[in-house]
Amino acid sequence: MEPGADEVLFDAPEHFRIYKSGRIDRFHRPVLVAAGVGDDASGVASKDVILDADTGLTVRLFLPKLQLQEPSSKKKLPVLVYFHGGGFILESAKSATYHNYLTSLAAAAGVLAVSVDYRLAPEHRLPAAYDDCWAALRWAAASARDADGDDDWLAAHGDASRVFVAGDSAGGNIVHNVLVRASSSAEYAPPRIEGAVMLHPFFGGSAAIEGEPEHAVVITEKVWAFACPDAAGGADDPRINPTAPGAAAVAALERLGCERLLVCAAGKDWLVARDRAYFDALAASAWPGSAAWLETEGEEHVFFLLKPECDGAKALMDRVVAFIAGA
Repeated sequence: MEPGADEVLFDAPEHFRIYKSGRIDRFHRPVLVAAGVGDDASGVASKDVILDADTGLTVRLFLPKLQLQEPSSKKKLPVLVYFHGGGFILESAKSATYHNYLTSLAAAAGVLAVSVDYRLAPEHRLPAAYDDCWAALRWAAASARDADGDDDWLAAHGDASRVFVAGDSAGGNIVHNVLVRASSSAEYAPPRIEGAVMLHPFFGGSAAIEGEPEHAVVITEKVWAFACPDAAGGADDPRINPTAPGAAAVAALERLGCERLLVCAAGKDWLVARDRAYFDALAASAWPGSAAWLETEGEEHVFFLLKPECDGAKALMDRVVAFIAGA
C-alpha cells in the first residue's frame, strides 16, 4: 500500500470520509424502499426499469394512478427526469428520501417522473453519472415519443413534447451538464427539453466569490477531486464551475438546451452565493431562454427533503408545480 494511503483527505461527519488511497467510508446509508411503496396514500404508482444490465443503470418511474385507472384517457402527462443529490458519491433513486419526494412531486405536478439511479463515485468516477443521466433522459424522451416504445407507461401516458429535467445538489449540477450536452450533441437529434429545475445546485471553484464561505471552497475541491480526479481544470473545470473565467464556460451557458430554467436556493445554504452567481451569469449571457430565481430565506441545503411538511418546502413545491405548468 502506498505510504500515507490511509491518510484522511476529507471528513464529513455523518456522511462520508475520503482517504488518500481513493477509498471512501460511507456513513450515510440510505434506507432503500421497493417500488410501489405508498401507492394507496399518494395515488401514485411506481416501478423500476433496468436500462443497462451491464452498468447497472436503472430508473424508477412514478405515475399518478388516475392515468392507470382511465386507460382510455388521451391526456398525456409532462415527463420529468430527475437526478438525485449526494455529492456524486451518496444516495439513490431507491432511497426512502427520494422515493417519497418524487411521489409527492408526481402527485402535485401531475407529471410522469423518471428518477435516475446513476452510478456513484469513486467506484465509477465522473463522467459516469453524467453519461447515465444523459442516457436515461434520451431513453425517457424516446419512449414517450414512440407509441410502441420501450416502456408502456411512457408510451401511453408521457408527452414527448413536454420534457423537463430537475435535480438537487449534485443532481442540480447534473442538470446543467445535461443541458450543455443537449445543445451540443452531434451524434443524434437531442431531446427537446421545455424546462429545467435546479434545486440548490452544487457548483464551486478554486477561489471564494463574494458571499461564499471559505469552507465551501474546501468542500468543493475535495469532493470534486474525488469524484472527478481527471478534471484538467480542477475545481475550475466548467462542469463544476460554470461561471469560471474563459470562453468554455461562457459558451456553455449561452447554449443551454432548454427553453426555461428555474434556479432555487436556500438563504442559509453554503452554496447560495454560487447559485446566485450562476443565475446572474446566465441572465446576463446571450442565452435566449427564460430564467427565474427563487430563494427560500432562513433554510439550509436541501431542507425540503429533510422537512417536507414545513412551510418553506410547501412553497417551494408550489413554485416548481407552477413552473412546470408554465406559470
